[in-house]
Amino acid sequence: MSLAVGLHPLDAQDWSDKLAQEITRLAQDETRVVAIGETGLDFFKADNRPEQYAALRGQLDIAEALDLPVIIHCRDAASALVEQLQEFRDRGGQPRGVMHCWAGTPEETQAFLDLGFYISFSGIVTFKNAQTLQASAQLVPDDRLLIETDCPFLAPVPKRGKRNEPAFVRYVAETLAQLRGVSFTDLADQTRQNAIACFGLT
Repeated sequence: MSLAVGLHPLDAQDWSDKLAQEITRLAQDETRVVAIGETGLDFFKADNRPEQYAALRGQLDIAEALDLPVIIHCRDAASALVEQLQEFRDRGGQPRGVMHCWAGTPEETQAFLDLGFYISFSGIVTFKNAQTLQASAQLVPDDRLLIETDCPFLAPVPKRGKRNEPAFVRYVAETLAQLRGVSFTDLADQTRQNAIACFGLT
């Protein structure tokens, strides 16, 4: 089992130097840790932007120092997040990782692709009213595509409304394969290789 360690943006008020040291220690001491996060920005449920920026920047610094990818949560905050990542890059950082449970527009998707991120799709992409997200799913290059459950949330069609579980990721893969005009097997193989590359899995 692989792990990630970090502070969610909705808990950004808890960010401190002590917590940064604890995340660093856990990431260094636990060999199963393959990423920092999930971190990011969430302006849908909270508007404490200075605190969220501080927690994001701190975790980007940790990931950079430990040569780990970040798992990024972004809700109603794409432009601000792109700005933060570009500023980090301008300061000499090399942010890398995955946009977790992505639900953005094609334009937003392209901005994160341009920054070098993988894009991960959850059960949302199977919803009938998700045409914009489905358009995003069609433009992601093969070698940047990931899939996920976001368990226990966002169960895909035909399990929508139920508690999500890892087995349901198959439905996400089937939808993406159909949208992208590839076989289920090819998409499964590609996303497996992408996960290995993104997180340095063995």
